[in-house]
Amino acid sequence: MDASTRIETALRATLDQASATDGPPRLAEALDYAVFPGGARVRPRLTLAVAAACGGDGSPLVDAAAAAIELLHCASLVHDDLPCFDDATMRRGKPALHAAYGQRLAVLAGDALIVLAFETLGRAGEADPARLVPVLMTVAGGVGAPHGIVAGQAWECEPSVVLSQYQQAKTGALFAAATMAGAAAAGVDPAPWGALGERLGEAYQVADDLRDVVASAEELGKPVGRDIALDRPSAARELGVEGAVARLQGLVDGALEAIPPCPGREELAALLRSQAASFLPKELAQQAA
Repeated sequence: MDASTRIETALRATLDQASATDGPPRLAEALDYAVFPGGARVRPRLTLAVAAACGGDGSPLVDAAAAAIELLHCASLVHDDLPCFDDATMRRGKPALHAAYGQRLAVLAGDALIVLAFETLGRAGEADPARLVPVLMTVAGGVGAPHGIVAGQAWECEPSVVLSQYQQAKTGALFAAATMAGAAAAGVDPAPWGALGERLGEAYQVADDLRDVVASAEELGKPVGRDIALDRPSAARELGVEGAVARLQGLVDGALEAIPPCPGREELAALLRSQAASFLPKELAQQAA
């Protein structure tokens, strides 16, 4: 199976198990709504790519780690869109979950997706217990306090924040968890893989900051101009568009340099170089061409 099929199959199996017929039917609908149809699935693709590059793609924990990373990402989007945070009414080209199902179910669905991510890892770990603990610790570190995506959201509640610190937590942490979990699931020390994910994640956030300035809501499938409206830290606001583009390129170059030695290093570098080319908003890419 290709990466896309593997990810969607793993997510579908996980959601089906969480949607038993004797559970609350609207909660089951909300969980499905939050996960499907997905976006680019950048983070779980990264998990699979790192595991393959490490030569340990056969463990059931690999697909489970990819699914868990995406479930956590989807949970963060559900919570991020709530009126108490971004108050965004659109996500992935359709009404945000709280707009479609109400705030109470949105909060509960986000919580359920977080729990489901770790349940998915635990179930897969029964077949590969030696690798389960490092995968669990890696994924948990990417979502919790003090440096995970929860901390990233919490920085928005502080009176001031250093931009790079904010972006490393809000976005880089889950990218780092994706690369490190891929290595851990493949039976490789995850620590050297953190820098790759952190730099890719920050690059992705800088690109998102740029899209918030230059793209349209129709193109992105979500509201734009939110960084200014919410007075939120942004690379485009702090560095200007040209400075943010330069920062993006520097982070991508740094990420490629940070790939640790591994059997599939060249193939992974080529894949990441191809994917990173799509980070730059098309309006800016056309200008640069």
